[in-house]
Amino acid sequence: MGIVGPGCCSMKFPLSIAAVIPAFNAAPSVGDVVRRTLPQVAEVLVVDDGSIDQTSVEARNAGAQVVSQEINRGKGAALRLAFEMLFGKGFEAVVTLDADGQHLPEEIPKLIDLWREGPDLVLGSRDHLFEEMSGVRKASNGISSRLISFAAGQRVGDVQTGFRIYRRGLIEDVGFPEDRFEAESAVVVRAARRGFQLASVPIHLGFADGRCTSHYRPIIDSLRIAKAVIGARFERLR
Repeated sequence: MGIVGPGCCSMKFPLSIAAVIPAFNAAPSVGDVVRRTLPQVAEVLVVDDGSIDQTSVEARNAGAQVVSQEINRGKGAALRLAFEMLFGKGFEAVVTLDADGQHLPEEIPKLIDLWREGPDLVLGSRDHLFEEMSGVRKASNGISSRLISFAAGQRVGDVQTGFRIYRRGLIEDVGFPEDRFEAESAVVVRAARRGFQLASVPIHLGFADGRCTSHYRPIIDSLRIAKAVIGARFERLR
């Protein structure tokens, strides 16, 4: 929890905000991501999603709280567990970022500053960087963002970004039921349809095209996203 030691009182991280880093076989990078995230928030939680390498050890040695799952349950399931734990502790918001180093922890203040203006979900948008991505990645991000924006009823420039900040009330209301990558798309649709405020802020990345480090499976996961988004679009509003 937080940072303890000389000069800790001068740290200006928000005590009401934590961060979660879902990680799967990310031992080479997760420690550095944790160390750079710790100064930005009050607590860093790593959910080791069934890794077979030293992900948990590296994350713990870097100063994160770590919870390990015996099998790979998927990014959505890892985030759901983290939300239950962190919001259960009383945090008002949770930042999500990936373990591979693409999301720069130093960019977290951008999300927090916009969140403080009132949005319930802030997305770290990469749409200004789409031209730097491979053709397949660029097309996937562009098409999915347009289709999901249509389902949500409002424009979302980069719906697949995993660099976000969620307000507690949003998750308590809409839930986070899907287990894999589709969870991040479906929650945008549910949030927009239920009147929560969404906002985006442009971010810089450690590297633009994350195909080499991503566990995303283009066909299977795209079909899952489509199914989840359609389901979220036609759910009955409570």
